[in-house]
Formats: sequence, C-alpha cells, structure tokens
Amino acid sequence: MVFAIITVLLGIATPPLRQLLGRNALRVAQTDFIAALHHAREAAVMSGKRTLFCPSRDGSRCSGGAQWESGWLLGRDGDGDDQPDDRPLHVGSGYDGKLIIRSSNGRQQVRFRPDGSAGGSNITLLFCQPSNAKDALTVAVSIAGRVRGAPANAAQIASCAQLN
Repeated sequence: MVFAIITVLLGIATPPLRQLLGRNALRVAQTDFIAALHHAREAAVMSGKRTLFCPSRDGSRCSGGAQWESGWLLGRDGDGDDQPDDRPLHVGSGYDGKLIIRSSNGRQQVRFRPDGSAGGSNITLLFCQPSNAKDALTVAVSIAGRVRGAPANAAQIASCAQLN
C-alpha cells in the first residue's frame, strides 16, 4: 500500500520537477553568460585593449556562427582579427544536449572596446529548451556595453519552439 502511494506521488511530482530543473539550467546558463560578459568588458577597460566574447567549439579559437551551446571564450584581440591573440582569458563549458543558445543573426560575437562600449549593433543571446520554450531567457548587450538578462518575449519564445 505504501509503495503504491509513493509510486503515485512520484508520478505526479516528476513532470513539475523536470520543469523546475530545466528552468534552473536556463537560469544558470544565463547567469554564466552575464558574468562572463561583465568579465570581458572589465578586461577591455583594465587592459586598454579590445576584448572579445565569442562561441568556441575547441576553447582556443572563435568558431563563428550563432550557436553558443558547445562553448565560448573570451580573450584579448589587439590585432582586430576577431580571434584571441594568445590563450583565452576564460573558457566556458558547453551546454550541448542540455539547452540551445543562439545569438542574433547579424551579430555572432561581442567585441568590447577599451572604453567599455561594445560597438557595432546590439546582440541578443537566446537561451532555450524547445520542449519548454515558454521559460526561454535572453541576455542582451547594447552598443554602450550594458549587459542585461530578461525573460524571452513572445517572438523569441516562438523561435525557440522551432529550434532543435
């Protein structure tokens, strides 16, 4: 009898628990990116050199493209070739298989200038799990270099549901 009750309770609790864990994974990734972006901006200001934050599959070079879930890096880019000059300052672990992270189509990396600005155009990173698109989150970096996190809007949620 006790076993049957426990089985029923577990059956009821499992979907909400899975949803809670999924939301938590999104928030952790969003927080990781916000912290890394702040670190990249600070590195540019403190060193007086351009710093870049980009997707990376191998942890040593920017891979280009709008897919960030395999990993990312931040590094100094004094020569302006959109690759780190030396070893990256920081490398982020990937989220492959756990969630999808995509950047705006027109902007696939962030370049912080020595004055802290990001130049170019704004970039928005979308953090989502297509099976739970309504909980999608974003991180936006403005031209001025301001970094902020927010819940995804309706259009971003719809695009998240389409991703695989």
